[in-house]
Amino acid sequence: MAGEPVNVNEFEELVRQVLLKVYYDFFAGRAEDQYKLKENIEAFHRIIIRPRNLVDVSRINMSTIILGHRTSAPIIVAPTSSHQLAHPEGEVATARGAAACNIIMGLAFTSTCTLEEVASSCKAVCFIQTAFKRDITANMVQRAERNGFRAIILTADTPRLGRKEADIRNKMISPPFRNFEGLISTELASDKGSNVEAYAAETLDPSFCWKDIAWLKSITKLPILIKEFLIVLYFAATKAIEAGVAGIIVSNHGARQLDYTPASISVQFKEQKVVHAVQGKVPVLLDGGIRRGTDIFKALALGAKAVLIGRPVIYGLAAKGETGVKQVIEMLKNELEQTMALAGCCTLDDITRSHVVTEKERFLCRM
Repeated sequence: MAGEPVNVNEFEELVRQVLLKVYYDFFAGRAEDQYKLKENIEAFHRIIIRPRNLVDVSRINMSTIILGHRTSAPIIVAPTSSHQLAHPEGEVATARGAAACNIIMGLAFTSTCTLEEVASSCKAVCFIQTAFKRDITANMVQRAERNGFRAIILTADTPRLGRKEADIRNKMISPPFRNFEGLISTELASDKGSNVEAYAAETLDPSFCWKDIAWLKSITKLPILIKEFLIVLYFAATKAIEAGVAGIIVSNHGARQLDYTPASISVQFKEQKVVHAVQGKVPVLLDGGIRRGTDIFKALALGAKAVLIGRPVIYGLAAKGETGVKQVIEMLKNELEQTMALAGCCTLDDITRSHVVTEKERFLCRM
């Protein structure tokens, strides 16, 4: 690709050319037939923006408060694994980029830099992500508290690892996950040529269920966000609140777990069932398929408090390290600001349900 990227999709094309195929496939990969990732992105394309004209938009304010922390925009770096496969400085560079842009950094428990290294590297507001296995989870949470992390992102859809055929085909060997040192072997082997599933077997608990959230709350004072929450039924969102979670992140795990589940934006906001179910008691956030500032605008209009950005941040890191992370975040912020101005919204509170039309609504209007 000639020239500098001008949008986050062009960062992916750049990274496809410079990153080893096995690592590009690892980051870009998704489960089985790979339907879900495409649908994550295309579902946004089917939502139309309805702008308001003749509005004074000389001043645009994108700042918001997420779990008590003011950020420059409704964007969080999603917790994603193994950043050192993208760049030698790994999650440390990602966190510095997030801090420079004044947004929240989500750190995966399968990070290649330790949570202590990330915490000491900059002044980013950091959330720690964990799946569930009691001894490992307890260790991670206690260390996170000691090192100034501000919240826990609890992943809910990993009783076992999704089937990513590119990793199997490439015989993907994951780097040691150093957060697990002293807890499990960090040099796990597999007779299939890939150690990714071997790691999963050591760190995931297939018995994880609702009652375990109460246990997690009993060992930490940090607020808990539940992620990969795709259930749209009223009772499920209500049950999450009753369990004491501080927020819900609707996500399909970046299309990396169960294939043929709905797009995050479709589940979470088209019918606004989760948003209505929580009744403003906790924030609802969106993860999955965000590639443009217009996507962020649509998610906010349909009820999201903020969005999480995963692969685009990884692509920025792989291309240019910390600078690339900042460029990707600033691109999305600039596009969101442009969208808000052209749609007649000066603040995030001005973005309402009336600013978007879903595919279902367009169909009903034609009837």
